[in-house]
Amino acid sequence: MPAVSLEQFRKKIEGGKPVKGVLLLGEDAYLREQLRALLVDTFVPEAARPWGVSRLSAAAGLDAILQQAQSLPMLAPRQVIFVEETEAWEQLSDDSREQMVEKLEAYFDDPAPFSVLVFEAEHLDQRMRLAKLLAEHVLVVAVTVGEESEVPLAMQMAQRLDIELESAAAEALVDLLNHDMGRLHTEMVKLATYVGSRRRITLADVNALVISSKKYDVWQLADILALRKRDRALVFLDSLLREGEQPPALVGAMAWMYRKLIEAQDLPPGTPGWQAARQLGMRAGTAEQALRQCRKIPREQLLNGLAVLYEADSRLKLGNADERAVMEFLVTRLTA
Repeated sequence: MPAVSLEQFRKKIEGGKPVKGVLLLGEDAYLREQLRALLVDTFVPEAARPWGVSRLSAAAGLDAILQQAQSLPMLAPRQVIFVEETEAWEQLSDDSREQMVEKLEAYFDDPAPFSVLVFEAEHLDQRMRLAKLLAEHVLVVAVTVGEESEVPLAMQMAQRLDIELESAAAEALVDLLNHDMGRLHTEMVKLATYVGSRRRITLADVNALVISSKKYDVWQLADILALRKRDRALVFLDSLLREGEQPPALVGAMAWMYRKLIEAQDLPPGTPGWQAARQLGMRAGTAEQALRQCRKIPREQLLNGLAVLYEADSRLKLGNADERAVMEFLVTRLTA
């Protein structure tokens, strides 16, 4: 069963339609929490939640999880059982993993009608029998936010806070926070407090609060450079330099980022983030970002940018140049 989006999943369980189970597959912490809340709201009445909602670790063992699923919940018509870190089962020995999959398959052949098993994993090896079994029997939900959904999701966050959010401000927030929905929600709450009775967040508010309060990292600066947002990149650069970042280190890190984007372009289409992370030698979250950005940037732009970075590196190593001037000229060239 292919992974479904949040909206597709909402429709599938609308009105409490019974499901054997659910697999929340992906890394976005904010979206995962939204999906958990949706499941609990749909299947367990509020008054029954102390008895009808359980959270277990996959490390507790499948026997304990199935025992919970097959036990009629006390004072609740239906229970939701969250099983965290399901990917840990992939590390079991072959025999133990095979026995576990057989028990899980037997359960799905006759699932408890009063239980919804919710498996959670950042990633699963789709070649393994565990992933194939879950895909066959449960609803698989992609715990990722597509780029086309990020700004609308920011708008929805603002609505829940009873705040109006300008579209330009929403786009800036998504971009500045590297598409991290959890951090976006945190900043939105801060902005709602900042604007107070005005109840409207503008681009000026984002620039005044988010930029001044955020500690930027080099990848974020390189991200903005790659998208040719010169004014924002210069503000970003100024913040990094004032915080003590050294220009040679910045140039080296940005050159590394450009090389990784070139490598990411060489990966087969549809490569999952966890697999890209292994091949690119970086964290899964950063690999996801590399995959996302490399599709937007022409290879020629990356190659030219890499040449410009090497030129700036040579100038800085001579030791007789104004480092800030070199960096600002570099930003100008990279965003041309």
